[in-house]
Amino acid sequence: MALTQFVVNIRYSLMSLSLSQKLSGSIRTIDRVFLSFFNTDEIFAMASMQEGIAWAASISGALRSSPTLAGTGGTLIGAAAASLLPDRVASAFGIAIYGMFLAIIVPPAKHSRAVLGVVALSVAMSSLFQWLPALKGISAGFVIIICAVAASALGALLRPVEQEERWPEAGEECAP
Repeated sequence: MALTQFVVNIRYSLMSLSLSQKLSGSIRTIDRVFLSFFNTDEIFAMASMQEGIAWAASISGALRSSPTLAGTGGTLIGAAAASLLPDRVASAFGIAIYGMFLAIIVPPAKHSRAVLGVVALSVAMSSLFQWLPALKGISAGFVIIICAVAASALGALLRPVEQEERWPEAGEECAP
């Protein structure tokens, strides 16, 4: 069970690593710890699309706690409602997670060829894990991690973030 939880939640480490590249060097370690703790799929999607100091702003206050409270409350309500819903309806909700991930991926991919390339590469790699007999035996959780890490690493090597795209130091103006 612990290994399954690790595999399912490793994406948060990857998302935090990705966003940490945009942070100013003047941000304290304790602040980085809080930023990574409160990083959720929703905050990552919003922060990835923002420029300037929006990551620091988006992680503050209500926005920081909203996804955490919504996720916890939604889990509680979902667990309670699952026993009340017919089996067909409960199983239909399983597809909603895919819609959520599409909503997170599509907007940045529409605005960035690099992001679109990483998504396309990840899809292609995932397809190989389904079609090639030698790779079919790998669990779905590990396939997701392998594809995400490999495609992201290749994207970072081929299309690194330019120095001009860095986040401003304390006291610097943000570019419009």
